[in-house]
Amino acid sequence: MSTARKIWLITGASSGFGKSLAEAVIARGDCAVITARRLDRLQAIARGHEDRVLPLAVDMTDAAARGKAVADTLARFGRIDVLANVAGSGSMGAAEEFSEAELRAQFELNFFATAEMTRAVLPQMRAQGSGRILTVTSVGGLVAITGCGPYCASKFALECWSEALAMEVAPLGIRVTIVEPGSFRTGFAGDVNVRPAQRIESYRPVVGPVEDFLERSAGKEIGDPARAAAVIIAAVESDAPPIRLMLGEDAYALWDQTIAKRIEDIDAWRERGLKTAFDGAAFTPIGG
Repeated sequence: MSTARKIWLITGASSGFGKSLAEAVIARGDCAVITARRLDRLQAIARGHEDRVLPLAVDMTDAAARGKAVADTLARFGRIDVLANVAGSGSMGAAEEFSEAELRAQFELNFFATAEMTRAVLPQMRAQGSGRILTVTSVGGLVAITGCGPYCASKFALECWSEALAMEVAPLGIRVTIVEPGSFRTGFAGDVNVRPAQRIESYRPVVGPVEDFLERSAGKEIGDPARAAAVIIAAVESDAPPIRLMLGEDAYALWDQTIAKRIEDIDAWRERGLKTAFDGAAFTPIGG
């Protein structure tokens, strides 16, 4: 991708990965529209760079607010080169403990709001014949983690949707990269994680140790968000960006361990699973 000044639209820019990415983008001289619920935090990030940084208070679950953010970006800068979908929230608790409303709220922000923001930007990127879409999921979008079922489920959904999107828009000059961090010092492991209103004592021996670990590790994670931002920007600049960008030694370790177990589990029943076709039926790959 060209190294000329780019126009970024970054969601969830007031803290964590979004803030680190916004700061790195600003430092390199690019233009950015940075969004989050807290306008004061965004204004602090933009201070001194108001000529090329536009802070906007946006509730990502509000369709009108999302549409206005895209319109304001185009009105100010005329194009969008990079959409960085960073906004999201975590959750901690046993799957049964979450009510339907709590489960839907997790999906509303982590999946639907991100998918809809992406769809709002795509017409402009298609018209200009270029663009980069970065979507931050998590290693938890590839690996189920005890006590994080709703969070992982929302990120799993976003992973699949984004990978299909990547294949669909590549011929149009648009590239999609799914960013899958492990543990970074972003505040994610602290009190920002949503807890279910209902607590079921039967799950405490299973979920409790995971909750305790996350609380103890808050602020001590090995991952540096600033270094992660540098790698993300390098992926944007690459002529061959990855579809999946995993970040963190712990993420790679968990993925390697999980995929090995997954293959073992699937292969144990492979022979029986293969013997489920009608007699004489021929296998045809999807798409022919």
